[in-house]
Amino acid sequence: MSHNLFNTLQDFKITSGKSGKLYSLPALQKAGLGNISRLPVSIRIVLESVLRNCDGKKVSEEHVRQLAAWKPNAPRADEIPFVLARIVLQDFTGVPLLADLAAMRGVADRMGKNPKVIEPMVPVDLVVDHSVQIDHYGT
Repeated sequence: MSHNLFNTLQDFKITSGKSGKLYSLPALQKAGLGNISRLPVSIRIVLESVLRNCDGKKVSEEHVRQLAAWKPNAPRADEIPFVLARIVLQDFTGVPLLADLAAMRGVADRMGKNPKVIEPMVPVDLVVDHSVQIDHYGT
């Protein structure tokens, strides 16, 4: 569900005539939450994620305010509630992750449960570039 915290939810159109929505950091700056354009790029990326995922529970308006007011030399006391959208792993770590997920689903199936309920808590895209081995096929 989308929200419009600080009037940051903006519409945009692409050349094909389709439209979409985005959470605008310039609109956040216009709302008086600091000089966001002067923040380091990495902080702006995290800030956009925090703004986009603000749900009032895991990510609150206060989290957005704190990160928008980020200062390089300020004392750090709070964690940033960063929500993942994509995980890119090398084969060494990605393949075992896929194997663990498949094993958990296999156990759920053997127990008579729906294996599709075994899902990551946060929707993610997992990219593994190669080295996926097939042990059984055609069944």
